[in-house]
Amino acid sequence: MKKSLGFTLSVLLLAATTACSGGNNGKPAAGNSGGTQTSADQVELRIMWWGDQKRADKTNEALRAFEAKHPNIKVVGEFAPNSGYFDKLNTQLASGTAPDVFFLGGNVTDYAAKGVLLDLQPYVGHELDLSDMDQTMVEYGTLGGKLVHISAGANARGMVLNTELFKKAGMELPADGWSWEDYAGISKEISERLGKGFYGTYNFTVEGMDIYMKQRGKQVYDMEKDALGFGQQDAEDWFNYWYGLAKNGGMVTPSMQVSNPPGDTSKSLIVTGKVAMSLIPSNQFAAHQNLTQDTLTMLQMPRGPKGTGVVFESSQGLSGYAKTKHPKEVAELMNFWINDPDAARILGSDRGVPVTSKMRDLLMKDATPLEQTVYDFTSRVSEATKKEPFAVSYNPPNFTEFTKLVETAVQEIGFEQKDVKQGVEDFYKGATQLFGAK
Repeated sequence: MKKSLGFTLSVLLLAATTACSGGNNGKPAAGNSGGTQTSADQVELRIMWWGDQKRADKTNEALRAFEAKHPNIKVVGEFAPNSGYFDKLNTQLASGTAPDVFFLGGNVTDYAAKGVLLDLQPYVGHELDLSDMDQTMVEYGTLGGKLVHISAGANARGMVLNTELFKKAGMELPADGWSWEDYAGISKEISERLGKGFYGTYNFTVEGMDIYMKQRGKQVYDMEKDALGFGQQDAEDWFNYWYGLAKNGGMVTPSMQVSNPPGDTSKSLIVTGKVAMSLIPSNQFAAHQNLTQDTLTMLQMPRGPKGTGVVFESSQGLSGYAKTKHPKEVAELMNFWINDPDAARILGSDRGVPVTSKMRDLLMKDATPLEQTVYDFTSRVSEATKKEPFAVSYNPPNFTEFTKLVETAVQEIGFEQKDVKQGVEDFYKGATQLFGAK
């Protein structure tokens, strides 16, 4: 009898202890923020992203909201400027100290190939709900048969225009459907009408190359063949286009491009009213508009033979570290990011418009005129790609080295150290060696 009573008490005690721990391996089920947590239940995640202080403030605010709904999870955030982010991440990956979650862009293929990314597929339908996510975004994050990337925002590249410069020049704004010939003519005309110190366009030979190739049925990187997807003549045609713009005075000088790089919004000649047009991702529109009193707007890319070559695509997204000790919690954090209304309200469109339709609809209800410009533009792009679909783009392997090759060619041609033919020949030779293309 005593043995029986002792066994019963032990079972009851064990049951009580289990109940206090919250069950489910010490972690509440996905979406459950209730229950009393003990120190043994606490999980700490690290997350790293790139960007400025404003982005950091928004991100940290969202992380605090996540913690409030998941009191068993503490999230430690860290960020770095764009220029040093990937060096920092690569160092941490090499030393085995990478964050549980980190942001990647079009270079996700590099990290997937290294085998350092967590396969999130086992958590889909459980901790991670993708049922309302745009299918192209799901496909974008699936590499080698594994789901390794969850888009945190979507955008579309397009042309930002300073409408005030068009007014000063007495010119009407162009419209979607324009051609590259139109673009060159407008750039030249606006430069001539406004005079010295004003230019129609920045040089975006580097950033626009993949778009230009897609408009001709090609691409910079053929992922299936693991090789360049364009020929040397294709590159020469593209470089010659920009050389012509430089010669007719429609494009900023090389020295101005260097001293006022378009990628640095605070120094952009678009916001200072010296350049009328440039290529940007739609999620950078607000940053440009907020720095100028001039009204800016966005148009689709000038068209090529096969359309605009632009898709509604991932701007950047979250990947998990393959060696994380908390994969389920990583999936929960990603689920919060894309599906939670509070997260959507806090994060807004800083990294692009939401990737789930419900969150887009939520933000559009209270969109400011500035935000509405972005939503309207991305909607036009989304509709256009239904009629003229293009493959989703990834940065090629060794993307940094490839970009340096293009930039070097641009500088050598721009500063007249080489003519277009020689500059492109050297660039293409280096690129084929980089990718092993035949």
